[in-house]
Amino acid sequence: MKKYIPNLAEDIAFEALKIKAITLHPDEPITWASGYRMPIYNDNRMHLEHPRLRKMIVSIFLKTIDEESMSYDVIAGTSTAGIPWAMLIADKLDCPMCYIRSEPKKHGLQNQIEGIASDKDLSGKNVIVIEDLISTGGSSAKAVQAVRDAKGNVDYCLSIFTYGLDKADEAFGALNPRCNMISLLSYDVLLQTAKETGYLNKSQVTLLEEWRKDPFGWWKNQKKKEVKVE
Repeated sequence: MKKYIPNLAEDIAFEALKIKAITLHPDEPITWASGYRMPIYNDNRMHLEHPRLRKMIVSIFLKTIDEESMSYDVIAGTSTAGIPWAMLIADKLDCPMCYIRSEPKKHGLQNQIEGIASDKDLSGKNVIVIEDLISTGGSSAKAVQAVRDAKGNVDYCLSIFTYGLDKADEAFGALNPRCNMISLLSYDVLLQTAKETGYLNKSQVTLLEEWRKDPFGWWKNQKKKEVKVE
């Protein structure tokens, strides 16, 4: 990579590519848990290994909370990848923290939100939900709804990275009232940073731009092209 002086979102993109928290595979796609073959993989947990990067990401979260004038009484992390970031943010803000399971436990007190007593709820408190990644947005929107079901007020869900998929907009748009999604880094900024640093060549950039237009049909379209070439 050539030398690049990043800033805020570009800074996260540069560092994520450097430590391989985000990897791009336009020539050899990998299989997501959904079964789709995709040219990108994200693992924000890798930032936790690096104290400087942890501090950088938390500082940008705090800057975003301040600039958007977000009201908060509680910071809630999604299970599991959002938990460490929520804890770090809550420590800096000196406020309570809880975390949200993907579904209620099937044993014990059957809690879905951990960090509040099972016989209590969030009692109208303002909650900011922290995610590490938003892809289709389904699990993130469910986490927001879980907090609302526990009588918490949620106007914002923050994440480190978003693919910017229409499905995420649809998932959050279905919430009533709508919850604002704000991500520190978007796919578009990531791709631009990868281009500027020489991480990708021209043909790879084209493949990733095509993926962004049709992420769930992209691999099938690539296979069709290969057949035509043969």
